[in-house]
Amino acid sequence: MKIFRIFARLVGRFKYVITLLVGVFILGAVGENSWLSQQAYKEQIKELKAEISELNRQYTADSIRLDELDRSPQAIEKIARERYFMKNDDEDIFVLSDELEGEEEDEATE
Repeated sequence: MKIFRIFARLVGRFKYVITLLVGVFILGAVGENSWLSQQAYKEQIKELKAEISELNRQYTADSIRLDELDRSPQAIEKIARERYFMKNDDEDIFVLSDELEGEEEDEATE
């Protein structure tokens, strides 16, 4: 019982300080605007900025490619040959593969 009385006396004497510390802890650790949430938001902002810069880089590259396609019929022909295997009447197309036949047979048996 002595411990309880000592504890009650300390709480009574420092009740405002204890209340203030508990309140600051609750605001700092719990809720939408807590310190932990703020750190998570900062990390999310950093990831979104990286994604924005990557998309801007891709947009610039695509814009350059589109301008090239608008100006040059040879660029359109190059894409048609590479992606869609189109050819002129007097040409033949050979598709080469990097895979070996033995590797394909091994994968099929597994």
